[in-house]
Amino acid sequence: MSNVTASGTGEGAQHEVDFSYQQLDKVIHSRIRFAALCYLETVRQASFIEIREHIGATDGNLSVHMRKLEAAGYVYCDKTYKKRVPLSVYSMTSQGRSAFMVYKKSIHRFFSPFEQLQG
Repeated sequence: MSNVTASGTGEGAQHEVDFSYQQLDKVIHSRIRFAALCYLETVRQASFIEIREHIGATDGNLSVHMRKLEAAGYVYCDKTYKKRVPLSVYSMTSQGRSAFMVYKKSIHRFFSPFEQLQG
C-alpha cells in the first residue's frame, strides 16, 4: 500500500490517500471492458451488437474483452438464435455489479483529494 499525504492550499488540509494501482481491479481497468460495464450498468441486458455500437469497439476486440469479463464472473452471456442467426445477450452478474461498485469507489478515492483542494 502506498499512502501519500496530499497537502492543499488554503486551510492547510492534509489527506492520506492510497494511490496504489493494486487497488484497481485489473479485469475492469481496460478501456473496452470499462466501457462495456458502464453500458451494461445502465441497461438490464444488451446484445453483443448493441454493446459494440454503443462503445465503438470492433467485433474481434469486444469479443475478447467480453470473454474476459465472463471468465471473471462479471457478466453472463446467454447465447440464443434469432431467425437462425446467433445472438449473444449479455447481462451484468451480481458479482460484476459488486466489483464495478468497488472499482468506481476506488477511482473516486484517487480523485477525492483534488476535488477537496479545488472546493
